Amino acid sequence: MNPTGRVRTVLADIEPGELGRTDYHEHLTQVSPLLPGDELDDEERSGAEAASLRAAGIDAMVEATPTGLGRDVAAIARIAAATGLNIVATTGAHREAHYRPGDPLPAEDAAALAARFTADLTVDARPGSPGGAGAVRAGLLKAGAGYWSVSPFERRVLDAVAAAHRATGAPVMVHLEHGSAAFELLAVLAEGGVPASAVALAHMDRNPDPGLHAELCEAGAYLGYDGMARHRERPDSELIACLLATVERAGPHRLLLGGDVARRTRYRAYGGMPGLDYLPRRFLPRLAAEGGAELVDTLLAANPAAWLTWRSAA
Repeated sequence: MNPTGRVRTVLADIEPGELGRTDYHEHLTQVSPLLPGDELDDEERSGAEAASLRAAGIDAMVEATPTGLGRDVAAIARIAAATGLNIVATTGAHREAHYRPGDPLPAEDAAALAARFTADLTVDARPGSPGGAGAVRAGLLKAGAGYWSVSPFERRVLDAVAAAHRATGAPVMVHLEHGSAAFELLAVLAEGGVPASAVALAHMDRNPDPGLHAELCEAGAYLGYDGMARHRERPDSELIACLLATVERAGPHRLLLGGDVARRTRYRAYGGMPGLDYLPRRFLPRLAAEGGAELVDTLLAANPAAWLTWRSAA
């Protein structure tokens, strides 16, 4: 089953216009050796965080945890049903540093990875499930790379993501470490048949360069701004200024917003702060005050709906 022209959520394929105001990048289930003590492994608490996001006016979210790393699509589906959020689950793989030594996934070749990712998208993303009625499928492909580096495993993942995209038309997210190597990774994906217009570049705001961002928008890629509430690195005001400067240069139609809170110590339901709803509760009012409500609507509704819509397979 291929939902060309639709968005694939964990509960159903929906029309793009049904998606609503979308947080393009969050995590509800995640375990990584890079984040000891920050595991998201309690369905009830993660569900409470998701409910806070919904209560703050967000209608949909991308759960961006790829294969391994504690991803639990069955739990994600239950949270979607309980909260009313449209949730898009993710397949693919993260950058290599997130996988423990001896993990079998980094040893797989590109063909095996592509088959795994494609099955998650089209059959069922629950391990061992045959699919069919009640299947929980991923709706997004993800790849990642290090800071100005691509390991052999990361290159195999990029090639596998491209193959799965060609087979399905599913959208793609790429983790950029500190916003590096954006054009380089777009070129690798383009070699594999993935147009820039199918790709969201996560964490571009970690490199707050509106000139570069405008060039990437003009190349057709979507840019993910997801670094708010990280005040040790930069204030929210710098992110807003970069976003508005990018809009002035290249227009608003290639920009996405998400929180990527992604830490037990930053979720209120786990005893941390500021919580998953920081984006709608604290950041969006400031952006609307400076850029206008129409801009916020474009970034939250029109842009993610266009990005997450499946294309015709190659």
